[in-house]
Amino acid sequence: MAAPTLQQPSFLLANLKADSTTKPLLQRCQDLVKVIDEYPAKELHLIFPWLVESVFGSLDGVIAGWNLRLLHSRSTEYNIAMEFLDPSGPMMKLVYKLQAEEYKYEIPVNYLPGPVKASIQEGVLPDCPLFHNKLQFPLSGLLSLNLALNPFEFYMFNFAYSLITPKSYPQGHHGSNTDSGYFVLVDTYLKYFLPTEGSVPPSPFSDSRGSVTAPSPRSPSVSFAGYGVHSPSLLKHHIFHQPSVNADPAAQEIWRSETLLQMFVEIWLHHYSLEMYQKLQSPQLALLQYRLSMSSMPCQPHAPPGSGTLHTYQVLLPFHSAPGLWGLLEEPFSPTEEHVLVVRLLVKHLHAFSNSLKPEQLSSSPSAHSHTHNSPLEEFKRVVVQRFVQQKLYLFLQHCFSHWPLDASFRAVLETWLSYIQPWRYTGDKINPLPDQNNQNRTVPDRWASFVQENLLMYTKLFQVFLNRAVRTDLVNAKNALMIFRVAKVFSQPNLAEMIQTGEQLFLEPEHVLHHRQPRGYLTPSQGGSYLSPRQRVVTDTVFRVKSHVYALEGQDCQYKQMFGTELRGAVLKLIQIIAQARQTAKRISDHSVEVASSNSFLSWFGMGSADLNNMYSGAEPEETGECVKKTHEFLDRALENLCQIFRLNPGQLTQLISNLGSSQDDVNYQQLPDCVQGENGLILTDLGRTQIINGLRRFDIRYQGDPELQPIRSYENALMVRLLFRISSLVNERFGRHMNALCSRPDFLGRLGRHYLANPDWTTRLRKSPVTRRTLERTRQPRLSLRPLASYRTLLMLLLLYLFGALLSLGPVSSTLLILTGALVCGLFMALLGDKLKSH
Repeated sequence: MAAPTLQQPSFLLANLKADSTTKPLLQRCQDLVKVIDEYPAKELHLIFPWLVESVFGSLDGVIAGWNLRLLHSRSTEYNIAMEFLDPSGPMMKLVYKLQAEEYKYEIPVNYLPGPVKASIQEGVLPDCPLFHNKLQFPLSGLLSLNLALNPFEFYMFNFAYSLITPKSYPQGHHGSNTDSGYFVLVDTYLKYFLPTEGSVPPSPFSDSRGSVTAPSPRSPSVSFAGYGVHSPSLLKHHIFHQPSVNADPAAQEIWRSETLLQMFVEIWLHHYSLEMYQKLQSPQLALLQYRLSMSSMPCQPHAPPGSGTLHTYQVLLPFHSAPGLWGLLEEPFSPTEEHVLVVRLLVKHLHAFSNSLKPEQLSSSPSAHSHTHNSPLEEFKRVVVQRFVQQKLYLFLQHCFSHWPLDASFRAVLETWLSYIQPWRYTGDKINPLPDQNNQNRTVPDRWASFVQENLLMYTKLFQVFLNRAVRTDLVNAKNALMIFRVAKVFSQPNLAEMIQTGEQLFLEPEHVLHHRQPRGYLTPSQGGSYLSPRQRVVTDTVFRVKSHVYALEGQDCQYKQMFGTELRGAVLKLIQIIAQARQTAKRISDHSVEVASSNSFLSWFGMGSADLNNMYSGAEPEETGECVKKTHEFLDRALENLCQIFRLNPGQLTQLISNLGSSQDDVNYQQLPDCVQGENGLILTDLGRTQIINGLRRFDIRYQGDPELQPIRSYENALMVRLLFRISSLVNERFGRHMNALCSRPDFLGRLGRHYLANPDWTTRLRKSPVTRRTLERTRQPRLSLRPLASYRTLLMLLLLYLFGALLSLGPVSSTLLILTGALVCGLFMALLGDKLKSH
């Protein structure tokens, strides 16, 4: 852009829009760098919304933007976009420049996640402080509500929202995974604003008043103890809404970290049903969380639950929506595999960020950390997983577990779950560096017991939901067998099962026992209580934390099922039976594939093997053949070992359980069709038959059931000859069809000879083994002339060899042709005379 400083401000946006359609990305970015450096914030304020939309696309998906999700490192524009959007790059410099002037940008409430949108339009302020003091109340009604966000929030909202915006990609392109520009940019922002080493880098931009500050800095006297769902009483007194007078300068540097994380969590994870929304708003839950907050803060004066707590749980807005608004606002939520992979990246980084706490700070109790002088970033690390992510990630994973298709793409969801429940993998140190000869798994350190207990449902409830998926999955598929093995391996880590059992015991501890222990939340020293029993207080706090966690995620009236209880143990035994059945099926498929490979050897190419075109339609998936079947057997064997270790099943019980399947009877069942009933148009599967197919117990002999002449052209056939010979045979069959019928219906020798050349009796026999309509069966019984075998390269090569052999014997083409036809006729006479005897034999 030539001499940008001489242009009028009113022409800046129009010129940039015009350049966006004519100039390449490199030149556009260079022009934008000049504009950002030379123009004042007052003029940049007008182009900022357009620039953000042109980069990340519009919120409705109509404008694609730079398509960061399709941008790969091999692209010429990749480095240009990454440098421009870098946390220290020109785009972020523009954000900080506008942030210093306190500009606001509006986002329609309709683009917020379903629960947040419904909560606002029902007149209830969401618990996330990201939306507090930012609602613009219009006079036109509820549907035109807007959020007024500062530049940093507006930028991060559009960046996060571009992941879930449905976009129409060009043909042949799909949403990319871990090597896309968007994925790399998310990783870069997380490492920059949530650093595992050091502190958050200061803003690279400074104006005359100093560095950029937070919109509403947090007072140093306010901690993160009440952050998130665990303390709804703090909705009106959150860290973002404290007076900025005498604000801690160090605290101002992490407001970007808090905003970034809250924006990612709200946009990517905040999706759940109306039923769950109502559970999370229950007054009983607020009372329990009040007790938890009181038991963790002994220095605060005692106040009864009815004074100043429940009345602030729901902050009512100045309007109320009509009943039943949820039904209009509820939206189908179907996360993509790319979405889940980005969430997993967030989970892994948050674990590494939280685990980067110094050992002396990590060892201090959560209730006592307010007395130490930790930096705001260290306080943030202490509570980031539990307060910001836990609840919404649990609801996100539960939704995915229940609605994801039963295929191998579920692996992304599974690994996200396993990453969250194994924070010890992201500590930076090695656990048990000396490997044990008898145990390949590493022991989970005891210091993670509190994490397991405060995330109990992440282990137990999601394991039960996964169990329900596993019994409905085809475990013969190697990718599905791998997922079973992965879960069993994780839960079989030494000491993990004991931690889960301890957490369940704490949750199931009766309420009357807690009252006798006199927790700090109920009696203070002035009321006759005592603080001289620290062990009782620790146990009581732990019990309340476990109960608060379960009730916060499942509601006060949840019916908890123990992971090691009788009911779930029975479900595990059922899964073990299905795994054993899948092992037998995998072994049979492996044996069958070996037999087929041996029969279809090189000699079969010369006619010694089966020439049936339908061998290509055996029904076997690529994952069910060859080495994949061997891997399936290995995965299932190791999964059985790990399940027995988790639920303490001795080898004798496992052997007896597997032997009850009756391998000999199962071998007979494998030769039978799945359970069916005869319908008007053929066989119809029953529910039992569907179960047998899913679990690999029985299956149909799946073959091509259409017209044999119309099968797809194979790679070993000449396409031109197939089409030419089909036309010739069709003309012959159409003209002489009645004569062929009459010939084949004769009981004498000529009838047998005609049936040999004009009919395929094996074809109709095989069709009866598969579900097929009677009309199709009758149509395929019609005798016909088929010349398609002559189009096979194998047949052509054999004819060529025969002609060459005839040439060696000084025979001409005509003589060789007559000899070949004579040989075919003699073979047909032989089969007509002895065919029935050979079949009976």
